[in-house]
Amino acid sequence: MRGNAHGVRGGWVTLLVTGSLLAGCSAQGAADGGSTRRTASPQATAPPSGGATATPVVTPDASLVPRTSKDGQRLVESVVFAPGDWGRDFVAQDPAVSRPGTWAVLDDDCRWEREKAPRGVLASLSRYSLLPAGGSKGAVKVTAVATAHSSALGADEQLSTTLEEVLRCPEQHPRADARITGLNSLGTPFGAREQEYADDSVLEAGQYVDKDGAAQPYRWMVARLGTVVVAVSVTGAKGHTEQELQQLGADALGQMLVRVQQRLKGK
Repeated sequence: MRGNAHGVRGGWVTLLVTGSLLAGCSAQGAADGGSTRRTASPQATAPPSGGATATPVVTPDASLVPRTSKDGQRLVESVVFAPGDWGRDFVAQDPAVSRPGTWAVLDDDCRWEREKAPRGVLASLSRYSLLPAGGSKGAVKVTAVATAHSSALGADEQLSTTLEEVLRCPEQHPRADARITGLNSLGTPFGAREQEYADDSVLEAGQYVDKDGAAQPYRWMVARLGTVVVAVSVTGAKGHTEQELQQLGADALGQMLVRVQQRLKGK
């Protein structure tokens, strides 16, 4: 992994600007979590020419890898961005944090609900922040998430499910008065498309439509390091460019990945 957020920001913004996301993927969807199935378009997950390496980005100190729910909770709390981490003007949404012992699940009606975390998920935490509206600009909503699994296989399955679920639910409902539409997703494992910051990653882009019918850009960025999955979502607003939103999300995810690396490797 590169030792800062620049590699993440540069890689994902480049994919979006060049149109690789829209051209290279057949899946559609977005999320605040994931479940347990695997289906992805061959183009979205194909290894780079010459073959993808299976070498992990980080070789963790085994004594620092979470093994219990208490260890997992301590890690996710230290990794997930709070409002002040996003920037000095950000404040907490209401609610500001997810319920302990739960994670987000896409139900049979394509609605996101929080359910009891299954066996194999040590801890999962989501924090919800907001850049208030001001002047001619609307409010930007962001989410930061981290999930600690008991195995790398379980963490990898969460990334796989993020790609698969969009095939089942091309339109998703994060809450009763909102929906996410027009989504495209791209999975990029380590070594593909110059991705060198995570063992695996998924990027989704689409439109967030709230109760007043206004559609705004939406980004969902997910990455895995070993047994830990981190993610951020960014919902745009009037007066904010897509480039600004992309950079905001990529910077946050990159810094959360650095936090994971620091905690798994020690100081």
